[in-house]
Amino acid sequence: MTGSVIDLGELRHGPDPDPLPRPPRANGRQLRYALALLLVLVTVGAAAAPPPRRTVLTLPVRPGSDVLIDGDLLLTIDSQYLPASQRRLNAFRLPGGERVWHAPLPAEAKYWGITPLAEMLLLTGYEIGPKSDSTLTVALDRATGAYRWQQPGSPRKLADGNLLLQSGRDDEPASLRVVDPCCGTMRWQLLNAVNWIDVRDAGPGADRVVLTRVDGQTEVRDAATGTVLARADLRPPGGGPPDFVQVLDELLLTIGGEPTTITAYGLDRLDRRWTSTSAPVEFATDCGPVLCVRTSANEMQAIDVATGELRWSSDRWRWGWPYEGRLMVSVSGSGALERYLVLDALTGRQVADLGQWELTQLQVGGPPVGIRRHPDGGMVVGKLDIRAGQVRVLDVLPDAVGDCQAIVDHLLCVGANGSYQLWTLPD
Repeated sequence: MTGSVIDLGELRHGPDPDPLPRPPRANGRQLRYALALLLVLVTVGAAAAPPPRRTVLTLPVRPGSDVLIDGDLLLTIDSQYLPASQRRLNAFRLPGGERVWHAPLPAEAKYWGITPLAEMLLLTGYEIGPKSDSTLTVALDRATGAYRWQQPGSPRKLADGNLLLQSGRDDEPASLRVVDPCCGTMRWQLLNAVNWIDVRDAGPGADRVVLTRVDGQTEVRDAATGTVLARADLRPPGGGPPDFVQVLDELLLTIGGEPTTITAYGLDRLDRRWTSTSAPVEFATDCGPVLCVRTSANEMQAIDVATGELRWSSDRWRWGWPYEGRLMVSVSGSGALERYLVLDALTGRQVADLGQWELTQLQVGGPPVGIRRHPDGGMVVGKLDIRAGQVRVLDVLPDAVGDCQAIVDHLLCVGANGSYQLWTLPD
C-alpha cells in the first residue's frame, strides 16, 4: 500500500477525523474482481510492474522475549518466564531470519536490555540473589555470542568510546566504574560515593558526569578521566538536597527547597546564571529551548532555559517531547491511545493535531512511529512528523493484533496466531 500524507491542521474537538485506509482482504466479489483484472492485465500484456509485496518475517520468538535489531542481526533474549537454565540469547540474520548463533546466558539475572557497542553486545539485568535489584552488565562477542567480561552496573557509552557503569540500590550510595569496552579494564572508579548521578550526552556519548550527595555537595567530572572540573554546595533554600538535578547542554539545573526554586548554573564552573520560583515540582525534563516542569497542581510549565522566565503554562497537556524547536504534547485518549498535538516550544501556540496514536518509538533524530487499531481489523501504522505537523500513514498490517515496537526501520508486532512478526517499514 502506498503511503499518503495527511495534513491534519489545527485542533478539532470532535471525534478523530483521520481517514483510515482499509486493510487488504480477499473475499467474495473482491476476489472475483481481482482475478478478472489479473486476466485482463495478462491478456493485454500490461507493462506496469505489480505493487511491491509487504515483507513479513515470522520469528521463532516466545512471547515475553526482549528483542533488538542491530544492523543485519535480530537479537532476542528468551522470555523471563522460562527457568534461568533454559534461557538463551539468540541471533538471527536479516532479512531472511536464519539463526546465526545462540548462547546460554552467562549469569543468573532477570535481563531487561541489550545494547550494541562496537563488535560486542551488552546484556543488562538484575542479579538473582539476596540483592535482587543490583544491576549487572555482561559483554558478549557480536559475531559468535562468546563471553567477554561482566561488571556490576548498567551501561552508558562515553564520548571517548569507553563505558560508564552505574550500580547501587535505592537505599545505598551509588558507585561508578569507567571501563574499556574491549575487555572490561578499569579506567577510573568511585565506589559508594554519591547519591545521585546525571550525565551530559554530547552526541556520540556522555562527556560530563554530575555527582550529587545528600548533603548538597555537587561535583562535575570529566567522564573520560574522572578529573573534578567544579565542586560546590548547591543546596536550595531551606537546606537539604535538591529534589531534582537536570543537565541541559551547558547548564546544570537544581530544583527544590521551600519555596520550590529552580536555579541554573554553568556546567563546568557551577557559576550561578539565574533563579526562579515555582509551584512544587513532580517531574522535569529537557524540552529543547525550554525546561518542561510538571507541578503538583497538575500543570505543565515551560521555563526558558536561557533566562529562567516562565514562557507559558497549561493544564491541558500531560507531557512533552522536543523536536527541532517544536514540542509534541499528549492528552489522554481512550485505552492505550493518546492524542498528540504540536506546539511552538517557546510560545505554547498550537500548530497541529496529529490525532490519536499509541506510540511505539520516540527515535532521537527521527519521527515517532504510532499505531492504532483499524475498525476492520489489523493495525494502522503512521509516522508522526512533528516538524511538518503531519502524519504519513505507512501501511495497514492486517494480521497484527498489538504489542508492537518499532526497531530501526522495522515494526515488531504480535500476530493473530500469537507469533512475533517483523514488518519492514517503507521509507
